Amino acid sequence: MTELKKILLVEDSANDVALSLAALEEINLANEVVVVRDGQQALDFLYRRGEYAQRTDGNPAVVLLDLKLPKVDGLEVLNQVKGDPALKTIPVVMLTSSREERDLAHSYGLGVNAYVVKPVAFPDFVSALKELGLFWAVVNQPPPGSLTQLARR
Repeated sequence: MTELKKILLVEDSANDVALSLAALEEINLANEVVVVRDGQQALDFLYRRGEYAQRTDGNPAVVLLDLKLPKVDGLEVLNQVKGDPALKTIPVVMLTSSREERDLAHSYGLGVNAYVVKPVAFPDFVSALKELGLFWAVVNQPPPGSLTQLARR
């Protein structure tokens, strides 16, 4: 049986992490969700360095990336991921509270796959995350040559 690829959640807000994990759990995704709290940790995970040097090979199925992060911001993480031939096919979803047009335009200019504004109300936030999870698990087709990346329990 093929090992399921991980979902990388890059989020510095403990509350948003808890809500995101709860929403993904509700749709019964079987994939492990790896949570990192800043952009530097995200890059360390993706490049298998530092505390992630010994992690198993393979890219995550999707990166859920906050825009405003400590150490390295989300746009710089996105820029590095989409500029690297070994990482550029990883779907990246910007998951942010920013509705600013420049953030949206810059994200798409760098190659983000989707830009989702976090709803303020709890039920709306959970609903948005469920829809995101279902899209990447059921609707989206991975690049040719990829194994099935997300699976429902």
